Amino acid sequence: MEQDVFVIADNIISPLGKTTADNFAQLKNGVSGVKEHHLAMSPVPFFASQFNADEDLFQNSKYTKFEQLLIASINGALKEIEIDIKDEKTILIISSTKGNISLLEDEVFSPELTKRISLSASAKMAGDYFGFKCTPVVASNACISGVLGIVTGMRLLRSGQYENAVIAGADVISKFILSGFQSFQALSPTPCKPFDKSHDGLNLGEGAGTIILSTSKKYAQNIKVKGGSISNDANHISGPSRTGLELAGAIANSLKDADLASTDIDFISAHGTATVYNDEMEANAVSIAGLSAVPLNSLKGYYGHTLGAAGLIESIVSIQSLKQNYILPTIGFREAEDKDKINVSSVPVQMQADNFLKTASGFGGCNAAVIFGK
Repeated sequence: MEQDVFVIADNIISPLGKTTADNFAQLKNGVSGVKEHHLAMSPVPFFASQFNADEDLFQNSKYTKFEQLLIASINGALKEIEIDIKDEKTILIISSTKGNISLLEDEVFSPELTKRISLSASAKMAGDYFGFKCTPVVASNACISGVLGIVTGMRLLRSGQYENAVIAGADVISKFILSGFQSFQALSPTPCKPFDKSHDGLNLGEGAGTIILSTSKKYAQNIKVKGGSISNDANHISGPSRTGLELAGAIANSLKDADLASTDIDFISAHGTATVYNDEMEANAVSIAGLSAVPLNSLKGYYGHTLGAAGLIESIVSIQSLKQNYILPTIGFREAEDKDKINVSSVPVQMQADNFLKTASGFGGCNAAVIFGK
């Protein structure tokens, strides 16, 4: 019999705040971190959610900005609980898409740089900082990395191999990342508009999120990770499947894994990047999964797209929504392009909620879904 997996602590560090509570308070007040920036990394202005250059994160020259974010977020989550991180039954999982890729812009290429830039090196540094005994696991699969980390942690705990999992994700905006999205013409020249009929691209974001999971029965009253699934549509190196069938398959498998029906889902935290192809595909998937009437939101208008941290940050925010029975609106949304396929929340919704679905999709055709519930 599989063990229940409980959420026992979490933390968000973003331009909106350094704790989950601070972030959620800002979101309820309608505050967005997305602003226009004029920086040397781009020849043109761009909209993004970025930390100030002098932001007080975790200042230590031994660690890069990416690693400082990871460590600060893990530390923020660990303050909430008491677990033995040096126990062999406690695993650290690190989620990111690009990690220290910015080092290529500033350093002379060498074998040492190749090692330093690897995600496994950053994961080891974070693990060593706290004293984790187990070798960290790295979850890096484009923009589903955060959800992939959660699903991986859930599965490892269910198997009995571990009793606690600390899952942390982070990404920062670099010239490499910014120019890459600019080359795809994927960035909006204005604040993004997820699922709106006038959507024209995404905004990037910086941030970190940490979720700590446990199978300990003393947390039996906490929110649970009830099920999850990963799929790949193998459609294109960057474009998602146009049909949405593969994300719909991941949703169906998550429901089966959680032993729930589509009617048990009270709201959806969508990927909602505000790019034309992603929003269209995700609307199709939601419709195919039989969830067209379920309230849905995207948080990209608040945080931008935080890449490998997105699945974690957005799951944590939605856990708060579940606890408070308060569904946040989708900033930038006014009128749906696919009115019959999705029910996008444009205003706050106060409702009794027991379960929510978090979805994610990314380059290479990857899709992920995870279900949290009371």
